[in-house]
Amino acid sequence: MTALGLLYPGHSAEDDYPRIEQLLGSDVRVDVVHTDIGEDAHRVDALREMGAEGRLAAGVAQLRLAGADAVMWACTSGSFVYGWEGAQQQVRALAAAAGMPASSTSFAFVRAARELGVRRVAVGATYPDDVAALFADFLRAAGLEVTGVRSSGIVTAAEVGTWGEEEVLTLARSADAEGVEAVLLPDTALHTAAHLSLLEKALSKPVLTANQVTVWEGLRLADRRVNAPALGVLFTREPIVQV
Repeated sequence: MTALGLLYPGHSAEDDYPRIEQLLGSDVRVDVVHTDIGEDAHRVDALREMGAEGRLAAGVAQLRLAGADAVMWACTSGSFVYGWEGAQQQVRALAAAAGMPASSTSFAFVRAARELGVRRVAVGATYPDDVAALFADFLRAAGLEVTGVRSSGIVTAAEVGTWGEEEVLTLARSADAEGVEAVLLPDTALHTAAHLSLLEKALSKPVLTANQVTVWEGLRLADRRVNAPALGVLFTREPIVQV
């Protein structure tokens, strides 16, 4: 059994994770511990507070008791808002507190893009423009070429969590453009697990979403590969371990 420990801020789209666990169809357990979100606002100061070391450390003890093999800060904006160096320090502190490998959703996007061998990406963000721009800066710091950013201007995770298939597909299509190798949808408050096959079929290219890459990165940290085509092309990469 491989156990992934996820620190998830508040309550928005955490039901994506049991769905992903089911779609993995193997001996993988995804444990979610909710952290205190503080103020629910896609605003730089609020996001930095949400990702503060003390808030993350508060959930670590529960994950250790659950027997997690790796821990993920399952939040994109609450990691990239610190910048490339700051997000690395955040992960180092989390790993030290947890005593196990750690990463965050922001780094998961970078590593997933590298896994797929894509460099030219477009971003479809639920965030306001200034926050979405910080994600693009983070990706560029990792060596990715961000061809465009489409922002939706949504301030709260609670509102993002109400979006369904139609809104998610519209966002992905609006971000896509000629020459783009993959479209990234960076918000763990956005329900996407049920829509990945539809998204990739509609765009005819990989679509990387926050909750999807979070679990994939956790599996990578735990040295696991699982073949699960319903979770997108990212989960069909070799070498495959299928239980």
